[in-house]
Amino acid sequence: MSQAPRVKVCGITSPEDAHAAVSEGAAYLGFIFHPKSPRYVTFDTYRSLASAVPNGVGKVGVAVYESMAELEQFKNLGLDFLQLHFPNDTPFFEAALWTEIIPPNQLWLAPRVPPGKEMDPAFFPLADHVLVDTYHETGYGGSGQTGNWDEFSRLRGRFTKVNWILAGGLTPGNISQALAQSGAQIVDVNSGVESAPGKKDHAKLKSFFEKIKGTGN
Repeated sequence: MSQAPRVKVCGITSPEDAHAAVSEGAAYLGFIFHPKSPRYVTFDTYRSLASAVPNGVGKVGVAVYESMAELEQFKNLGLDFLQLHFPNDTPFFEAALWTEIIPPNQLWLAPRVPPGKEMDPAFFPLADHVLVDTYHETGYGGSGQTGNWDEFSRLRGRFTKVNWILAGGLTPGNISQALAQSGAQIVDVNSGVESAPGKKDHAKLKSFFEKIKGTGN
């Protein structure tokens, strides 16, 4: 019997949505600290939400890299992981410094790779997890656009020591096909289970997890 993929429900902004996601079986909850996101939460809001997250559910902060000084702010928030979005052409020597603040076993890298470009594998040893999201010209994820599931499968087969996370436009309607094509063992869902940005639709959430659980047999 195969194991169903683990799910991160991202863009949590309320205790009700956090509870619903955990009740359905979320392994991780994502909290977005990027001010330009419609799902942005402040550090104070995050602390109040995090207090209700049960043990065993990973708390993932989501940020866009700006500077080392800003990265330091995430160090003592009580996060289990930090998902860091950054340009694919970031110099390696700069990225290597991130691990002095956030250890590799707590760092999820999310390089922003333009169409026609290859994800730079030099980053892979810096973190245990790498998230593959759909490229958007003006944003860092949350666009609701589906990604290249075959490319995800290729990366997963080539770099087997990386824990790959599939994101980008996942919904109850396409998750079964996405898993069949990608082979993903960890998935990240956000807008595909919402009624509005930052507000989860609990019926969609339930349907998404039912499809996920149906793959683990």
